[in-house]
Amino acid sequence: MKQGIAIGLTFILLLSLAGQGHCQTSTRKLSRGISNIATCPLEIFEQTKRAYDSDGAIAALTYGLVKGVLMTGARALTGVYETATFLIPLPHDYKPILDDPEFFSEDLPIW
Repeated sequence: MKQGIAIGLTFILLLSLAGQGHCQTSTRKLSRGISNIATCPLEIFEQTKRAYDSDGAIAALTYGLVKGVLMTGARALTGVYETATFLIPLPHDYKPILDDPEFFSEDLPIW
């Protein structure tokens, strides 16, 4: 059973690396999908913080919290879609669905 899973995963990996000029982008789509699934809960904290920084505590507890919950759902659903379809070049040429930012941590300050 474990050997079958390992062979299947190896086959999927090889398929993702083989292609007509898209060898890097399908892999990036897969990593983007996994990253979005893993980091989606952090959107609640990030959107609440952004609302607090720009408009204060009331905005953080209302607008920021609602936006965080919605962005959590959007990032999770996008992550599941991109992970499940990483071998299919949709949207065109594997472009990201969420591109502002493409990855959650892309616009965060570095330590």
